[in-house]
This record gives sequence, structure tokens and C-alpha cells, in this order.
Amino acid sequence: MKNNKEEIDNLIREALSTEEAKFYDELEEQNFLNKIGGVFKGKTGWLVLVMNIVSLIVFGLLIYCGVQFFNTELTNELIKWGLGVMVCILFMSMIKLYVWMQMDKNDILRELKRVELQVASLIGKLDK
Repeated sequence: MKNNKEEIDNLIREALSTEEAKFYDELEEQNFLNKIGGVFKGKTGWLVLVMNIVSLIVFGLLIYCGVQFFNTELTNELIKWGLGVMVCILFMSMIKLYVWMQMDKNDILRELKRVELQVASLIGKLDK
């Protein structure tokens, strides 16, 4: 399967002009660190930064609730601190899901750009 994909990519590069081929190469699949970096760019990059800062604050609160949970002996206090731990975990997991969905959205947009480029190249060749 990988060989077929590489062959198709080579055929596409041959059909494109040098400028289009350069743009096509920029649309290659990114590694995990580049995907995370891409989430911080764009219109909602500031929101992701704020959400990560809030996630760190909530992590600190999680640690505090966990320590208090193990330091108390009253059942009502155990329930309250345990509930605090659960809410912190839930909050942090929702933030992580948002970031993962943004990474997936960026991947889908990159693939759409590749398809647009291929269609534009095909139309250009049909017009000639």
C-alpha cells in the first residue's frame, strides 16, 4: 500500500509545475509534534494557549484535591475531595479532546487542499 501511495505522489509531482509541486510537498503528512504546533497557529491559537494554561491550573487543583483526599478521615470529606478529583480529571480530558479534534481538523483541511490542488492541476491540463 505504501508503494502505491508513493507512486501516486510521484505521478502527481510530475504533473505539477515546480511552484505547485513545492506547495504540494508542504502539504505532506506531519509528525505528532508538528501537528501540536499547528494547533497553536491560526485564528484559534490563542484559545488553545489559554486552555492549556487553564489545564495546568486544573492539574494543580487535582493534585491539591488528591492530597486532601488522602489526608482526611471523614466520609463526607472523602466524598467531596474525591468528587473534586473526578471533576478535575473530566475537565482536563475535555480540554485534551478539544485539542485532538483541532489536530484532526487541520489534517482534514490539509488533505482537502491537496485534493483542490490536484483538481486545479487537472483542470489546467484539460484547458490546454
